Amino acid sequence: MGKALDAPQDTRIETANQTRPKHLIRTLLHSLREYKRESLLSPLFVMVESVLEILIPTIMAQLIDQGVAGGSMSAIWKFGLILLGCAVVSLFAGFMSGRYAAIASSGFAKNLRHDLFEKVQSFSFTNIDRFSTGSIITRLTTDVTNVQFAYQIIIRVAVRAPMMVVIAWIFSFRISHSISLVFLIIIPILGAGLTALALSVHPVFEKVFHTYDHLNNIVDENLQGIRVVKSYNRADHENRKFARVSQQIYDLYCKAEHVLAFNWPILNTCIYGAMLIISWMATKQIVGSHNNPALGLTTGDLTALVTYAMQILMSLNMVSMIIVMVVISRADAERICQVLNEVSTVRDCKDPIDDVPDGSIVFNDVTFRYSEGSERPVLEDINLKIASGKTVGVVGGTGASKSSLVQLIPRLYDVSSGSLEVGGHNVRDYDLVALRDAVAMVLQKNVLFAGTISENIRWGNPDATDEDVERVCKLAQADGFIREFPKGYDTYIEEGGSNVSGGQRQRLCIARALLKKPKILILDDSTSAVDTKTDKLIRAAFATEIPDTTKIIIAQRLASVQDSDEIIVMDEGRVLDHGSHEQLLQTCDEYRSIYESQTKSQGKGDDDDE
Repeated sequence: MGKALDAPQDTRIETANQTRPKHLIRTLLHSLREYKRESLLSPLFVMVESVLEILIPTIMAQLIDQGVAGGSMSAIWKFGLILLGCAVVSLFAGFMSGRYAAIASSGFAKNLRHDLFEKVQSFSFTNIDRFSTGSIITRLTTDVTNVQFAYQIIIRVAVRAPMMVVIAWIFSFRISHSISLVFLIIIPILGAGLTALALSVHPVFEKVFHTYDHLNNIVDENLQGIRVVKSYNRADHENRKFARVSQQIYDLYCKAEHVLAFNWPILNTCIYGAMLIISWMATKQIVGSHNNPALGLTTGDLTALVTYAMQILMSLNMVSMIIVMVVISRADAERICQVLNEVSTVRDCKDPIDDVPDGSIVFNDVTFRYSEGSERPVLEDINLKIASGKTVGVVGGTGASKSSLVQLIPRLYDVSSGSLEVGGHNVRDYDLVALRDAVAMVLQKNVLFAGTISENIRWGNPDATDEDVERVCKLAQADGFIREFPKGYDTYIEEGGSNVSGGQRQRLCIARALLKKPKILILDDSTSAVDTKTDKLIRAAFATEIPDTTKIIIAQRLASVQDSDEIIVMDEGRVLDHGSHEQLLQTCDEYRSIYESQTKSQGKGDDDDE
């Protein structure tokens, strides 16, 4: 989590502001796009449905008073047909409202997931370091689903409920001024209670979703390392770890539900209290109508009034459901907006250069920190000049920051101070796509994707021919084992390349990088799983087939780099020395120590074999 502090000032300000409701809404609605029409039609049909439902009690009152009580069949037929027509139109409007609400919310969620995923793809490694894998997965799945459900409720129920409350109250006011005032007392009491619940339960849901992130991280880590778990018989330990986090989620949800459980008692108290008061007042007015019919209630009026009362109280019930859902989804919305509002630390300049002239590399007083608050930099005072087409080896102990050095070249991270030039220009002046197209990296952790071998290789160039794919596989010494598979280049690679060996995976990744025809090729300990003979053949192919490509080889095994034009020796983020193999044996104690230890180890191994 220490890397998470490495944020520019404007990013931190934006992150702080995103908790404001207006900012949340503005950010989220940007993903609505082509579903604005459906989002408007749904509440429009809701309004039609609501108006008709409110008119029905009034028409029913007329039917009872003029038709049933008045003994007029014509009135019964007239108001009966009107009631039927209102019911049919209301049913149709309700159906259309539900249909458009479903389309709008599903489309909104689709766009939101797309925008989140696209945003993550634009992140630098610094940005990605701020979010765990499990956290991003939770935001793309659970959080988006909750926001989708909340949006569907808002554009349908949140329009219907307040409208029903207001218009039903106006109609009830026309029937009885005094009885309608009961609702004006009940509504603020209910609103205050529900608001108090929302404020108290919101922090709990924030903790719930952070714990979900931790849970997903555990699942991801376990599945990625399932072979290690099995080989060390640590399944029980992993089960207990998962159970602890799952229990935490359970406890937090119980805590939230204990608070939300007061929602129904508060609501029912208000509903039944209002019904008792309305019944008592209506009874007095009905009794009073015998003495003064003009001041009393008719049978139809009483029926309509009771119906309006139920509509108002049921609408308040809907409002309470909306408040609960909004409380839950606000925590999700904030987490989604954290990703959408994250500003990438690596961005194109105003007029970027779109062509890299050559593979020359110059480090000028480069210092790099993952975090602005770090006391000690990862790389410090790096000054290097690498001519285009040269082969450079990088060696050093564990933690020497060799990988951090090369990750600055394609701007996976940006330097903290100093400058880094590629092809005679500062890397910040290049278009990111152009720069990264000119640089091919084979990282320490070799990753293959689900698909055929051919499809994986073509990540380097989607338009490559079969001949191009076979050529780079031959350079990477992969063609031989590929042809041993029954389906050859059409062999299916499982997710992560789990059905090929480590050495095979490394050679496929090297072939993929070569297909880019890069001006700079970086191999980050990428031949550690292949034998010495194959390693030598790969390096020989590089020398003859891609002589103009700058090659940077990070290796623990000196045999992989001792024929390089230059070797850089690193220790604790600094360059100790650089030169040829023979020069370093004379001038660098660290290099000589590594060479002697590996030479003795090889000699002992030979003795043992004998």
